[in-house]
Amino acid sequence: MRKAIKFLHTLASCGLIGALLGYSIILICAPQDTPRAYAEARQTITAFCNYLLLPSLAVALITGLLSMVAHRPFLGTRWAWFKAFLGLSMFEATFAIVQSKATTASVESAKFVTGAGDPGGLADALANEWGSLGAIMALSIAQIVLGVWRPRFAKR
Repeated sequence: MRKAIKFLHTLASCGLIGALLGYSIILICAPQDTPRAYAEARQTITAFCNYLLLPSLAVALITGLLSMVAHRPFLGTRWAWFKAFLGLSMFEATFAIVQSKATTASVESAKFVTGAGDPGGLADALANEWGSLGAIMALSIAQIVLGVWRPRFAKR
């Protein structure tokens, strides 16, 4: 049981990092010459978020919490509780920041294609997207480091 949970947790973590990297690559490399091409790139980002990023994050969070229950010694370690807290924070931040920005930018770019959109609204939707992606990626890397390094966080 523990090995299955660990496998699912590792697989979901890989999916999460892959989705964040894919999101970044689409932002960098997707054609943005026309409003239609840009709107299609935003639709692809929304699909990445809906079908890879959020499910991977949910599976990683659930399997991480289940691993604490399945392997009782994790309940007494501070690094595991810190990792759980970071996981919950990451889920909320990803859901609130990245997902909402991807959806909002997709809707705004679709409006822009039809001529009904406001270019200022699209600029506002994208203003902090790179910072949000960087913060979520940093949290992901911190999660991986905590899982591999497993510091003691001893009392003084």
